Amino acid sequence: MTQSYTDEFVDNSQLAGTPRQGWLSTLAKAPASEVLRLWEGLVAPESQVLRPAETGMVMVRGRTGGAGNPFNLGEMTVTRCAIRLATGETGIGYVAGRDKAHAYVAAVADAMMQSSVWHDQVRDGLIEPLQQASDARRDVLSRKAKATQVEFFTMVRDRKA
Repeated sequence: MTQSYTDEFVDNSQLAGTPRQGWLSTLAKAPASEVLRLWEGLVAPESQVLRPAETGMVMVRGRTGGAGNPFNLGEMTVTRCAIRLATGETGIGYVAGRDKAHAYVAAVADAMMQSSVWHDQVRDGLIEPLQQASDARRDVLSRKAKATQVEFFTMVRDRKA
């Protein structure tokens, strides 16, 4: 299931359910090595760091059976960063773990995706390749799971006595 990012850029004020949410998710979930490798092929505009990359903890919540009452599962390390491009777009990056370079690149890419000037370059050179790699990994896992699937059936007997 590949997510498509439109040719339109998104205003910073738009929230959940937007293409921005999709590309932020893609950037956050992608392995740092892939993000940094693809980032090397892009030209980044001048930017100002608003919040330097910093590492902290967040509480991860869970639900019993996926739908039950929420409970605190445990803490997780995250790194966040915020930047502003010279043209005014603000970008944020939140990633799991302690990789400050990954968070910084995610923030710059987020800001560039909001710019009509940089949007296509980042979408084609970073976001879509990351999404395709994610889809490929998901397909491999799905095939492995399907190969081990067990199908149960019950035999019904007619009990006429």
